[in-house]
Amino acid sequence: MTEAGFAGTRAVLFDRDGTLVVDVPYNDDPGRVEPMPTAIPALKLLRSCGLLAGIVTNQSGLARGLVSPEDSDRVNRRVDEIFGGFDVWCVCPHAPEDDCSCRKPKPGLILRAADRLGLSTAQVVVIGDIGSDVDAATAAGARSILVPTPHTRFGEILGAPVVAPDLFAAVDELLADLPCGRLK
Repeated sequence: MTEAGFAGTRAVLFDRDGTLVVDVPYNDDPGRVEPMPTAIPALKLLRSCGLLAGIVTNQSGLARGLVSPEDSDRVNRRVDEIFGGFDVWCVCPHAPEDDCSCRKPKPGLILRAADRLGLSTAQVVVIGDIGSDVDAATAAGARSILVPTPHTRFGEILGAPVVAPDLFAAVDELLADLPCGRLK
């Protein structure tokens, strides 16, 4: 991990697939939702410090017709059940070729989530597993932590301002600069 200041953080926005839950491409089945290792204790730790938690996720399967809106909602409800709900959800339903303003690495999802939470993006940290999560955070004026998976490119790891080995370590790292402090 590299040191970066997280003082002033009031909310953490998580990427969904590959960060909070195991990435199942174009998942339309809530039964296939499985938390990533350390995700549940990471969220419990985050909430014990009074931080808000949200999800910002690209879901191009909606635009491609591979996942229905109803199935997407069912999968998201299952994620909520597993983790105890989130303060905000922002979903980009577009395909990459749609060139929308919300699909990460563009900042739209981060900006929308911060606005819905009543926060500035300077009060938000984005945690994700790929470079587009980090790039979206940077473009929005938020801070970020990369939690690599086998799908993360080496260059994305090198370019990230903060890298953590797992989600729990990422949350612990950002809490180091907050009044509740790092887990001892």
